[in-house]
Amino acid sequence: MHFGLVVASIALGTSALAQEWAKSQVDASPRHLEWVDVKYGERTVKTFVAYPEVKEKATVVVLIHEIFGMSDWVMLVADQLAAAGYIAVAPDFLSGMGPNGGRTTSFDASAVREAMSALPASQVDADLDAACDYAKKIPAANGKVTVAGFCWGGSATFRFATKRTDLKGAFVFYGTGPTDEAAIKAIKAPVYGFYGEDDARVNATIPESERTMKANGKKYEPVIYAGAGHGFMRAGAMPDAREFNATAKDAAWKRWLEILRKL
Repeated sequence: MHFGLVVASIALGTSALAQEWAKSQVDASPRHLEWVDVKYGERTVKTFVAYPEVKEKATVVVLIHEIFGMSDWVMLVADQLAAAGYIAVAPDFLSGMGPNGGRTTSFDASAVREAMSALPASQVDADLDAACDYAKKIPAANGKVTVAGFCWGGSATFRFATKRTDLKGAFVFYGTGPTDEAAIKAIKAPVYGFYGEDDARVNATIPESERTMKANGKKYEPVIYAGAGHGFMRAGAMPDAREFNATAKDAAWKRWLEILRKL
């Protein structure tokens, strides 16, 4: 790898994990935020939950974090969803996988991506099933459960939509779709895609997802945001955000909330 690319990669990882700007906003939130243990079998998944201040029961959004693990930015997204009137449930998929049985926070920053990449898809799906089961039993929830994920979590979202038939919606942020048509036939929920224009690796997979989803009578609505790069939801929220990323982030949030309101 070219030295410049190495430096850029390190910088990307550092900027994605060093998120004091996000932590400060979460710490200042007036909403009820808590960590809970979601258990199934012998596994315990540490899960962040954000509650809205509303009188009606609310729809739940289960969040699937990036390859950078459970970060302050993901907790900020959960709080922003709660501010909009939704319950957010965000599992840490590295729960129990870190040193001494820790979660994301127990890893060195340089080791998080490697640990995330090594997670078995079957375990991730089982964690998500447990999180959705937990979500449906929250007394303040209305029984409607959706999933949304970013980057690694975007691909996991699309895959999980082939596994869980009671989802009301799947929100794929710059993630790739499954290629197994048999799996796609099992999808019940509408799938909404959010992609940055400057993300050729992921965007190259969109036409095939469109073809297979349409061929099997499934709803898939991808939107590509002009000038935005991969990870624009996080990058666009940072204090030094590029204009295109910030604009795309705002437009994606608007679309996301509009869809949620109609579910």
